[in-house]
Amino acid sequence: MYDVHSKHAEDFINHQEILDTLAYADENCHNTALMEALIQKAALRKGLSHREASLLLACQDPQLNEKIFRLAQQIKKDFYGNRIVLFAPLYLSNYCVNGCTYCPYHLKNKTIRRKKLTQEEIRREVIALQDMGHKRLALEAGEDPVHNTMDYYLESIETIYSIRHKNGAIRRANINIAATTTDNYRLLKEAGIGTYILFQETYHKESYLKLHPAGPKHDYDYHTEAMDRAMEGGVDDVGIGVLFGLDKYRYEFAGLLMHAEHLEAAFGVGPHTISVPRLRDADDIDSSSFKNGIDDATFEKIVACIRISVPYTGMIVSTRESKDVRQRVLQLGISQISGGSKTSVGGYYQPETDEDNSKQFDINDDRTLDEVVHWLMEMDYIPSFCTACYREGRTGDRFMSLCKSGQIQNCCHPNALMTLQEYLMDYASPSTRALGEAIIDREVANVPNLKARSVVLENLRLIRDNNRRDFRF
Repeated sequence: MYDVHSKHAEDFINHQEILDTLAYADENCHNTALMEALIQKAALRKGLSHREASLLLACQDPQLNEKIFRLAQQIKKDFYGNRIVLFAPLYLSNYCVNGCTYCPYHLKNKTIRRKKLTQEEIRREVIALQDMGHKRLALEAGEDPVHNTMDYYLESIETIYSIRHKNGAIRRANINIAATTTDNYRLLKEAGIGTYILFQETYHKESYLKLHPAGPKHDYDYHTEAMDRAMEGGVDDVGIGVLFGLDKYRYEFAGLLMHAEHLEAAFGVGPHTISVPRLRDADDIDSSSFKNGIDDATFEKIVACIRISVPYTGMIVSTRESKDVRQRVLQLGISQISGGSKTSVGGYYQPETDEDNSKQFDINDDRTLDEVVHWLMEMDYIPSFCTACYREGRTGDRFMSLCKSGQIQNCCHPNALMTLQEYLMDYASPSTRALGEAIIDREVANVPNLKARSVVLENLRLIRDNNRRDFRF
């Protein structure tokens, strides 16, 4: 029986409820009046249920789809303005004991080079990332109880936060590691992580078990209930996602929204972020052998429907996607992107060669961070390196209440401008700096509160003229 409040995976991600949802969408996908009503409901900015959203996803009417896209663009603007948060993944280790059939880290792969960063190698990676201009990282590692221990993660986080190089500092490290215990989540929270990220991969249990034939990740329930344990351990910002291409996308879409609904119902806080990665080629993995891949148009529709259904959540797209695809989905709901990313272990300090293969997947956008920042500003976005909410305690329900009310923009817009100014002073190319200075001068006028605007102007002056750093609202 479907129960959104239950802490049991098969209750809140209920297979029969998803099948019933898909049947409902099929039965009503030509009901123009119903879909018009749902679009009007979504325009209230309160979100949609998984069943309502699934109906809009199934819509084939070009005019209605255009309304969905326009609404997604407006909701994204209302909640997140024209800011785009930037981050980079940092791969700590590719040792893994699981048997995931879509990931080159799987235990039986003998062609990938296994690597684990020492603390000194982490220092070199972090300094390289700081020299690019990054302030926010997403730590990544395979699951291995011998090599990738909680003590290793905690020591690595401490190392990352300790490094100061020139004007560089990593101000927030999020972490994407295997499902673990409530006690371990508590340790991660105490270590100062931002968001705990874990992709479900697929919500279809039968497919999940086949795709994960060996290792601790085979346990569907333990994996699916990880966010509950994280919340119970005090990690109030969690990031969910599925790997589109493993199973049917409509099933995954419904499951993803049900997971968001469950977290909201059980803890009063929905997901801080939702990621939408698509399956890609990797060492000994041919993505074309999986039969559930989705085209770009479908991917864009998914992004738009998630945005109007969960309007408060941050949405992330990585360098798995090409420049052109990223440009389109930025308009439809994406609020965070990676830039200058490497998916290999140790790939920032010393770029990987073909012979030194340790990466997780092939990327489709290999531009430098400066090129990404410049590109964003050419489209009138404000690249943001802000981490203020984490460090000011605006997490969990406090962040969500501010976001849902629209008040978060009173913090985010000024913080985006000040962190962009830091980037321009410390890392930008001359052309990027010139473009950025013009955007900052223009956007300062959009800080609505006059007192806040005067503070921002003074802080910008101190950044430019006095080499001061790390102002935040």
